[in-house]
Amino acid sequence: MQEIDELLEDIDVFRGLSDEHLDLIAGCALNRVFADGDRLLTENEQANTFFAIRHGTVALETYVPQRGAVTIETLHGGDVLGWSWLFAPYRTMFDARALGVVRTIAFDGACLRRKCDEDPKLGYVLMGRFAEVMVERLQATRLRLLDVYGQVPGR
Repeated sequence: MQEIDELLEDIDVFRGLSDEHLDLIAGCALNRVFADGDRLLTENEQANTFFAIRHGTVALETYVPQRGAVTIETLHGGDVLGWSWLFAPYRTMFDARALGVVRTIAFDGACLRRKCDEDPKLGYVLMGRFAEVMVERLQATRLRLLDVYGQVPGR
């Protein structure tokens, strides 16, 4: 059975980190399994946890009046879910729901923030890697919005 620090090497955002940093990160983590339909995150709740998806699919959703829950992105094994743990006021931005059985590594965000404060090099590396995830997700959202709303005439 693999230890969490070994499992982290299969998650894109952690790939290539030093063994020392993987050990520090693993100290804030535990394995967690979700059943189909379980909610991993709820919009506007305290962002104390983020997840590395090991196996399965997670729908990022937001509530739209008169339409209900709308999926804005689908995440899979190797992806991370949640970055609100990094930024005050530490509130989640979206709902996240398991589509089938989902195996994750769940991280205590407050624990990891403390470790980043104690080891600024770790904090810098993680901030850069999570910034890349945020940029990719924002770009994907922009493209989806173009699909939904079409191109503006004259542009």
